Amino acid sequence: MRRGSSLPENAVLANMWHYAQQVQNEYDLIVNFAYDWLPFYLTPFFATPVAHLVSMASVSLAMDHIIQKTYRSFPHLLAFHTVVQAETFSISPPYRCLANGLDVSLYQFRADPSPSLAWVGRIAPEKALEDAIAACQQLGVPLRVFGHISDPLYWQNLQDNYSFDLVDYRGFLPTRSLQKELGDCFGLLMTPRWVEAFGNGAIEALACGVPVVAYGRGGPVEIIEDGKTGFLVEPDSIEGLVTGIKNLDRIDRSSCRAVVEQKYSLEALGNRVINWFEEIFARSQK
Repeated sequence: MRRGSSLPENAVLANMWHYAQQVQNEYDLIVNFAYDWLPFYLTPFFATPVAHLVSMASVSLAMDHIIQKTYRSFPHLLAFHTVVQAETFSISPPYRCLANGLDVSLYQFRADPSPSLAWVGRIAPEKALEDAIAACQQLGVPLRVFGHISDPLYWQNLQDNYSFDLVDYRGFLPTRSLQKELGDCFGLLMTPRWVEAFGNGAIEALACGVPVVAYGRGGPVEIIEDGKTGFLVEPDSIEGLVTGIKNLDRIDRSSCRAVVEQKYSLEALGNRVINWFEEIFARSQK
């Protein structure tokens, strides 16, 4: 946050929290999913508990400071997706980690994939699509790319500097279309330059039976079971990606699906959220 910065007049965020303060007595709990400074700052001024699911890792000093301050006073009110995400804020464990979940019924298991690899995510520099392209070029393997082009200049630079003979951009697809396309791939590559709070693309792939080769950085570290549902490789190592890709045929695709059914279904996520809420209510009644 820049010195002297402020919310614009009649800001939506401020109005939302003003309304929440007005109606708080009608609710037992208020849950914040926004990665914004204001909700954390307002937490001690509410009589009704305000719970926060922190959706990103550390990206700014202003957010780091307010999350640290809120956590020191109300540790039970904060939850994270992964331990590695929580650790970026320099706060003390234990952490309440909820992971994430999806509707498994929307994802079809595929036992017989094509020889193509997949890459799913925002097309932006911090996602390092170029590493996936380079690894596929080394092996002569087709790469299907799915995601929103959030940085058109970066996308153009990729096309200018890399051969796209093996790259097939499929666009930003809705879930039903994505799972059909993704399930047809024999592996997913995840190449983030930054610490992902979780990694929804990983569990979407696993739900279809698609193993994942990911940099050992951020949320995927806690999702991928190395050697069972994919491989974790040295961050920023194209050779690591190449080695992981070569070993994908060792992975049992049914094991990938089973992990999602056990850990990342909506029911599993719901149980984790309920346990968190129950702790909040128990502390509030003391």
